[in-house]
Amino acid sequence: MFVHETVLKEEAVAGLNIDADGTYVDCTLGGAGHSRLIASKLSTKGRLIGIDQDDFALRHAAEALREVDCKLDLIRTNFRDIEKAIHELDIEHVNGVLFDLGVSSPQLDQGERGFSYHVDAPLDMRMDQTQTISAYHVVNEWTEQELIRILFSYGEEKFSRRIAAEIVKRRTHGPLETTFELVDVIKKAIPAPARRTGPHPARRTFQAIRIAVNDELYVFEQALAATVGLLKPGGRISVITFHSLEDRICKKFFQTMSKGCTCPPDFPICTCNEKPILKVMTRKPVIPTEKEIEKNQRARSAKLRVAEKI
Repeated sequence: MFVHETVLKEEAVAGLNIDADGTYVDCTLGGAGHSRLIASKLSTKGRLIGIDQDDFALRHAAEALREVDCKLDLIRTNFRDIEKAIHELDIEHVNGVLFDLGVSSPQLDQGERGFSYHVDAPLDMRMDQTQTISAYHVVNEWTEQELIRILFSYGEEKFSRRIAAEIVKRRTHGPLETTFELVDVIKKAIPAPARRTGPHPARRTFQAIRIAVNDELYVFEQALAATVGLLKPGGRISVITFHSLEDRICKKFFQTMSKGCTCPPDFPICTCNEKPILKVMTRKPVIPTEKEIEKNQRARSAKLRVAEKI
């Protein structure tokens, strides 16, 4: 059973400014919460394209969207390949694209997927279960310096050096096989006072490894760039992020695409002839209400940003 509480559902879909006859892409189909709402606003001429690399999510979405009135295409691929996927449908441009980033609740709750530090499971963390690299490979085969880099850069973990050193020390006695084995190593590396305050001591490390396994940040950057080329004038991108790294990428991309002229401020006239491509529709990111956070704690870090193609 695929049960997922969709975060900022109304706000993200409202940000797309739906045209009933338009074509929309949900790049992170997941539980189809956003897709169902998009589909409910489309006519029989409208089209919804759902993308996900998780077979489990796609099977659930096919059932959840079985009775929609609009045209429907469900595609198994990584959203970094959005341009190829859309063009293979003989579609040149779309009216809107939605991203709901991060790991979905069912992926966390399925113990065997290895995403959660609360459930003992094989070290996996692959969103696409056909790919070769998994958390097992990262933890057991990457060098100490590589581990330090991802823990610090992707997890913003201040104890990255201590954790990486402890992982390398532990694996000399044999590979780490499970999530709980990794949690034990992390707890051993982090000083006791730090373990007693704040979130779970393994949260940042698990986030970092998951991002590395799925190459999430680079994939997102690629997809954003491709999406701009796919949008019709007036088309919109709606992006929900769940941690500062993703949000920073989105914010910087939107700012760059909406800037236009890149000439130095002291130039009397523009010589670069660069024009803004996007208009940022959210001056500040939209965040969940207290009511939504109370209902779904996983919504607490969510931020929504929306931009429109000029």
